[in-house]
Amino acid sequence: MSAETPAGPPPPPPPLVPVEEHLRRCLDLVRPLRPLDLALRDALGCVLAEDVVSPRPLPGFDNSAMDGYAVRLADVAGAGEDTPVELPVVGDVAAGPSEPVRLTGGTTVRIMTGAPVPPGAEAVVPVEHTDRGVSRVRVHRAPAAGQHVRRAGEDVEAGVVVLEAGTRLQARHVGVLAALGRARVRVRPRPRVVVVSTGTEVVEPGTPLAPGQLHDANGPLLAAAAEELGALAYRVGVVGDDPRELAAVLDDQLVRADVLVTSGGVSEGAYDTVKEVLSASPDVRFDRVAVQPGMPQGAGRLGEQRTPVFTLPGNPVSSFVSFEVFVRPALRRMLGEDGPDPQRPVVTAVADAGWSSPPAKRQYVRAAHHRDGDGVLRVRPVSGHGSHLVTALARTTCLAVVPVGVARVEPGDEVECVLLGPAPLAEQR
Repeated sequence: MSAETPAGPPPPPPPLVPVEEHLRRCLDLVRPLRPLDLALRDALGCVLAEDVVSPRPLPGFDNSAMDGYAVRLADVAGAGEDTPVELPVVGDVAAGPSEPVRLTGGTTVRIMTGAPVPPGAEAVVPVEHTDRGVSRVRVHRAPAAGQHVRRAGEDVEAGVVVLEAGTRLQARHVGVLAALGRARVRVRPRPRVVVVSTGTEVVEPGTPLAPGQLHDANGPLLAAAAEELGALAYRVGVVGDDPRELAAVLDDQLVRADVLVTSGGVSEGAYDTVKEVLSASPDVRFDRVAVQPGMPQGAGRLGEQRTPVFTLPGNPVSSFVSFEVFVRPALRRMLGEDGPDPQRPVVTAVADAGWSSPPAKRQYVRAAHHRDGDGVLRVRPVSGHGSHLVTALARTTCLAVVPVGVARVEPGDEVECVLLGPAPLAEQR
């Protein structure tokens, strides 16, 4: 009987993949969604896929900016509080369709805000500068030429680009489109993001916890992050560590998903079900990415439609940072947005405190920023490094980014920070 061959040392782990390389792979999986013509109400939050050109001047006609009296300048020259000018009122012009009235010398017409200015009129005298007469009116103040008259095309001339392709539609943009007479607009639709949480130990919020269980933070967090960005999020209930169950859920969800996002099950453990199931697909790749938190990452395509899938770590902070660094840019590309993220400005701040960083990884530190009495933007960590310390997210206003090769940040060092909300223009770069 031969002796057993002694086991050799375990193979070394694969090298870390740079953040930029994994991000590039994620972006390569997606493209802008095909444009659709949507009603204005449905287009809110979508990105314009066309330049919007004004089809006509706006305003479309000269109209009054005030309730008052349309006059010729010569007829009210010299009018003052002690020397009023009296004119006969020969008609009324209300806002809306009406018979045209032409102003003749030595007369006036009463006019309402938004009503067409009669031909021949050179200005509007507000009612406050008159005695408010009906058949005859006394004018107590002479207007300047064109005063209180909104000229046709004063806002925009016909043929001018009012909104550019790539604009994310907000309420103010919808108002402009409506003013131009547009009932529909061509936009990139909002991507449908299906979020799947995994883990037998994870249960729905609101469910009583048994020993060893915890509530699912990742599902609500990731769905909210996708919605906040402008996507449509669909959250699937928690899937346990059963490979057949997970495979069936993912297969079912491909019907309604433009993107699948999973959390948990991507490390090296015995029950890392996401990695077990998706490793069988030649189009899904798992890597150790040089990022803290969130080293284990996966990305690829699934199904006949080759739907992009992003598999994120299970710890809530790792999941959140992974979404911000890798998934958010991919969803922005699907929306039709490239370039700097207006919702995530990058600023430089001075560290108020020191902390350590793994030099082989790019570190994203939960932090809070503020401006001191001298106007200097400062930043301080709000938690330890543990990716399970989820409550610190409530106090986090930015992610302080420490590059590869830096082992420690000292007080007074300048740190690049990704703000988790808009910044004043002076702070953006």
